[in-house]
Amino acid sequence: MKLWHYALIVFLGGCCYGVLSTFVKLAYSAGFSAPEVTGGQFFFGTVLIWIVFLFTKKAKVTFKQIFKLLVSGIPVGLSGLFYYQSLQTLDASLAIIFLFQFIWMGTLFEWIFHKKKPSKEKLVSIAILLIGSGLAANMISQEGAALSWQGTIWGVLAAFMHTTFIFLSGSVEKDTPPVLKSALLTTGALIVVFALYPPTFLFDFSVLTGLAPYGLFLGLFGVALPPLLFSIGMPHIGPGLGTILVASELPVAVTLSSFVLTEPVSWYQWIGVFLILGGIISGNVRYGKRKIDSFDEQKMAQ
Repeated sequence: MKLWHYALIVFLGGCCYGVLSTFVKLAYSAGFSAPEVTGGQFFFGTVLIWIVFLFTKKAKVTFKQIFKLLVSGIPVGLSGLFYYQSLQTLDASLAIIFLFQFIWMGTLFEWIFHKKKPSKEKLVSIAILLIGSGLAANMISQEGAALSWQGTIWGVLAAFMHTTFIFLSGSVEKDTPPVLKSALLTTGALIVVFALYPPTFLFDFSVLTGLAPYGLFLGLFGVALPPLLFSIGMPHIGPGLGTILVASELPVAVTLSSFVLTEPVSWYQWIGVFLILGGIISGNVRYGKRKIDSFDEQKMAQ
């Protein structure tokens, strides 16, 4: 598989997250609470990925490997919980701006843990993405939005946990088959979510059956697919480029809110969407060129 294939896989993982906000709103409008929607999302997502695992080739894993992957799944659950907590005291536009700090956090993680200093080109791409995210999140019309220190802390923690998950998905147990790895990561996330949001909906048949369509959809795109796609692609491209690619989340969210929820989207939000896409393309073109140049140098040395 070529490098751009792995980049595309991670990009699609980010797009999956962009689907969530629209269908979370639909679930809320149907009368379900935040604990029910969050718990249903992780429950159904975990069940789905384990069903897929039943039809894949089995691999031997040690208790130590299982434990490491379960623990590595904790940031998956915490990032969502922290983000929802930030929304309690922040406007949605501010909350998502704090969440999107994972764009530069991923590069910082790569610098600290992999000793890869960011290039000027990557820093430019990050700057473009941050400006684009501000426009796409409708920050221009939110000049008087209230900023609380509680919401700020929760938002930054959500970004940190999101970055941690992206980093771990590409660095922990790289040789574990992606489906099994994803299943264990999501199980770790499920344990955390159920510990904080007791799954009472599982014992109420009417709530469970009504929640099932939303839970299955959110579980597929928010829990099952992203860890699987990241487990396949992240080990090959690294967290720096990975977090740039995952920025695809916001353009998808804005597009769906416009076409599915028929929410008004201003012209500068669309400019923000195209800036984000431009930043992603810019980061990938330069990254791919450096990889090709490096490969050519290795061939010449041989």
